[in-house]
Amino acid sequence: MASNGKTVNPTPSLGELVTVLSIDGGGVRGIIPGTILAFLESKLQELDGEDARLADYFDLIAGTSTGGLVTTMLAAPDKDNRPLFAANDINEFYLENCPKIFPQNRSGVLSSVKSLFGAISGPKYDGKFLHSKVQQLLGQTRIQDTLTKILIPTFDIKLLQPSIFNTYEARTDASMNALLSDICISTSAAPTYLPARYFETNDTQGKIRGFNLIDGGVAANNPTLMAISHISKEIHVENMDFFPMKTIDCRKLLVISLGTGAGKQEQRYSASSASKWGVLGWLYNGSGTPLIDTFSQASADLVDIHTSVLFEVLQAEKNYLRIQEDSLTGDASSVDISTKENLENLVEIGKKLLKKPVSRVNLETGLSKEVQGEGTNEDALARFAKLLSNERKLRLAKIPVH
Repeated sequence: MASNGKTVNPTPSLGELVTVLSIDGGGVRGIIPGTILAFLESKLQELDGEDARLADYFDLIAGTSTGGLVTTMLAAPDKDNRPLFAANDINEFYLENCPKIFPQNRSGVLSSVKSLFGAISGPKYDGKFLHSKVQQLLGQTRIQDTLTKILIPTFDIKLLQPSIFNTYEARTDASMNALLSDICISTSAAPTYLPARYFETNDTQGKIRGFNLIDGGVAANNPTLMAISHISKEIHVENMDFFPMKTIDCRKLLVISLGTGAGKQEQRYSASSASKWGVLGWLYNGSGTPLIDTFSQASADLVDIHTSVLFEVLQAEKNYLRIQEDSLTGDASSVDISTKENLENLVEIGKKLLKKPVSRVNLETGLSKEVQGEGTNEDALARFAKLLSNERKLRLAKIPVH
């Protein structure tokens, strides 16, 4: 779906739908949405040819933390002005680099003691490999240069408020036009795991703006609602007749939201044990980090619940697809266990998730509940691929010929 080797992204005003892809945070578990995305892109290639890439079909791709890294891989331009990575290459990147980003200590009591004292004295990982790898891949590419619009949340710990980097704002506000490498490093800087990131930008008058950033997951581990709000506002400003802000019509939204898995059914924490924890207990408990696990999963679930309700009320349930595995156990539920065994297991979890029935969140239990009559996640993604392909063809047909 490219023209003369270039990405062509017609505006939503030429079509009938607004298309959004959202990817959660979750460390090494980014392999799970990586597997899902590879399948979706393969269905688009069946329809439109092997050069088809996800960036050709989505008006906005949003991602937090590891999801922000995946978002950038899908939307950053290479030397030919095509996406830096095909979706099928994402997992290969994770399998090769995660062991270097999250080097594993030997098991045993001694390493556990060292990990505990390390957690007190500084982040678990120094981030040096991640930083150099991201900088090597992205160079001087800035967020305004992405092939489709993207949104990546971070959190400014100096201002105690989110800093939301997005292509649209970067093209109108130079101070938000940060290097993609700085944004990726920042949104991945999970407290206790990786160091916070400071960088500076300049506005058009040369005034310096400083950012003191950590992982966007503290604000929006699931950036779906943030993405919907952003694209709605943007289209309202650019074309009020097409998508009036005062009457958001979910029937014009096509949203795919990908989780990185959760360990809800493992039930690793309890009130009886948590009642005895102090600061260290909440920050570090065995192989887990209860405080971080709790707020990241809580925010992700709340977004899913609110989005589900929004689409249900407007009778557009089939326009919102959330794919999430909520029964991870053991190493698979960790964000940083990068052993070959665990990484390969996450690939298999992603493949099995494709075969599972379409599910929506149960508001009482917080667990996913099968939706009768909608088939598997593979079936749903194939249906979405057809809709995405048709939408793109409709828009391309309306581009004026000069």
